[in-house]
Amino acid sequence: MPRIHIVTDSGARFSNPRLVRHFPVTILPNVIEIAGKRYLEGIDIDTDEAFRLMSKQASPPLVEPPSEKDYAELYARLSHFCDAIISIHPSRELSDSWRNGRLAAQQVSGDCEIVVVDSQSLCAGQGMLIRVAARAANEHETAEGVIQAVRQAVNRVYSVYCVDNVDFLRANGIMTPSHAVLSTHLGIKPFVSLEDGKIIIIEKVRTRAEVIERLVEFLVEFTELEDAVVLQDQKHITEETRLMQDRLALEFPGQHFPFTMYSATMASYLGTEATGVAVLEKAVDDFDYDF
Repeated sequence: MPRIHIVTDSGARFSNPRLVRHFPVTILPNVIEIAGKRYLEGIDIDTDEAFRLMSKQASPPLVEPPSEKDYAELYARLSHFCDAIISIHPSRELSDSWRNGRLAAQQVSGDCEIVVVDSQSLCAGQGMLIRVAARAANEHETAEGVIQAVRQAVNRVYSVYCVDNVDFLRANGIMTPSHAVLSTHLGIKPFVSLEDGKIIIIEKVRTRAEVIERLVEFLVEFTELEDAVVLQDQKHITEETRLMQDRLALEFPGQHFPFTMYSATMASYLGTEATGVAVLEKAVDDFDYDF
């Protein structure tokens, strides 16, 4: 088996946090600046506290990804005992993390292959690709097989969120000021999707019941799910999540739908009041057909 190490940043979120303890995964922290104070995400500040501080601000925090130097130093250190490094980054449309990783990889000499992957996603979608890489590293005889598995999975990751408070969407240019005012006035909640690495508004709903209905409808569009997770804005399960899990248990017998908070990095785009789902669609070649 090839010796493969996986690298990512703290914007990633995992349906099973134990993943990073059982596989060779290194997470470099983003720097989050809230109200003029800088924190290393996941080190100086946890998600709960970050959400609490962010909820008091009218504008989004600044998020600074690991630098080119950070990645170069890590790649150089790992290259001494790895055959390959797979570095999985948030969408290049949303972060400079991928760019910094690419520039850093060019600085590292030696026989260790360094592959820098644009996940075209963020948060749980990014985490799902890390899980794909970790599993593939245990199944494939070559680094090329692992790399191919990750690249193929990029186009099978989908995420949608319903956002209650549109202030950060407006500040980030995802929603126009006029639409933000109208949505707030009418109590309309926008649904956003990560498509081609960008956060876009796809529709709007009014009630909590509609939120659950739309999220369930989104999931049942998929024939087979390899991975799925519900994203919420609290540590403990919300009533929305519980109702959604009950509905999904009927639609997908035997399929598990864990929940977790979305990352503080994701909250810098959406705000601290959102509910969503992320899925990894099962590869067509993995489907079981009965003819």
